[in-house]
Amino acid sequence: MNTDRFTLTVDEYLAEKNVLFYLEDAVNQLLEHKEEYIHFGIVRNFAEYFSSVKSGNHILFREFGYVKATPHNRASFIHIFWRCFRQLGKNGDLLAMVDYSSLLQLLCPDFPVEIVQKAARIVLMDDAMDCPMSFTDFLYAFQIQFYFEEFLESVSMIYQDLLSGKSPNTVIVPTSASLEQLPQLITDKTEAQEGVDSSLFCTCMEVLCERYKYNSHPSTCVIKEILQHTQRMSFYVFLMALAKHESITQDIGSLPNKTALLIDPGMDQELDKLIAQISVGPASNSSSSGGPGQKELARRASSRKSLHQRKRIEIESDGSNEETDSSEN
Repeated sequence: MNTDRFTLTVDEYLAEKNVLFYLEDAVNQLLEHKEEYIHFGIVRNFAEYFSSVKSGNHILFREFGYVKATPHNRASFIHIFWRCFRQLGKNGDLLAMVDYSSLLQLLCPDFPVEIVQKAARIVLMDDAMDCPMSFTDFLYAFQIQFYFEEFLESVSMIYQDLLSGKSPNTVIVPTSASLEQLPQLITDKTEAQEGVDSSLFCTCMEVLCERYKYNSHPSTCVIKEILQHTQRMSFYVFLMALAKHESITQDIGSLPNKTALLIDPGMDQELDKLIAQISVGPASNSSSSGGPGQKELARRASSRKSLHQRKRIEIESDGSNEETDSSEN
């Protein structure tokens, strides 16, 4: 049992766990699909909704605004992305940024390509953006870029201010207008230089961390550990160090450490069973194929899902992903 929650007030706990957000979404689901919910029972549907939230399957095929709304939603999405496409890493496939963007949009149709581009930049640094990347490298870079997106945007502005020689006494959180300039600022040629003073960079980020609550920034201990071993630090070298740090992965809780990332005995057993069924013959293949399920998923993913629709989709999605994985083998 997590005893930390007993140190929080009621309002603090509700805010940290985003309870009111999920209650509001559950009610909206009820109102949008009233006939279906009345048929199955309101209490049962609320129970299934929060069970889905707890298991992390609630974000499947939801709009991006919902997926990014809470830390739990972001962590759940990262976990689902890993489980669905783990076989790519196991096969050693290298994919370009546009390919990873397409995979993410299979789970969230309106997932913005800009986040994928930023994650790819962490991996590729000075290389061209169309260079292929391993699934493992992209996944850990994507994890920090998506989970800590707002914090990293602020850090990038701090870095540019320090790089241009501005005073670090005042840490300014970027405005929406300044954030639009980030791609031009970050890809400037000055990034290829030595970077900024590490101790100064660390001090500014410590001040910034005080403005963020509820696990929306990396641990200050990790930030200090990364910066204390070098006198100067560039922005993308810092981000890559964050992406590779095991403590960050443990704190987010979406992925295993790198040594266990591609190991999933339970899923491997299911894949072996599916391969065995397919190899028996065409009749068995047609009976066990997830093709019709995949078409149904594509049709349903175009609109917002009710709870019961999502429950069925989650079951079909597991089968579809496994069949895709087995076909790649």
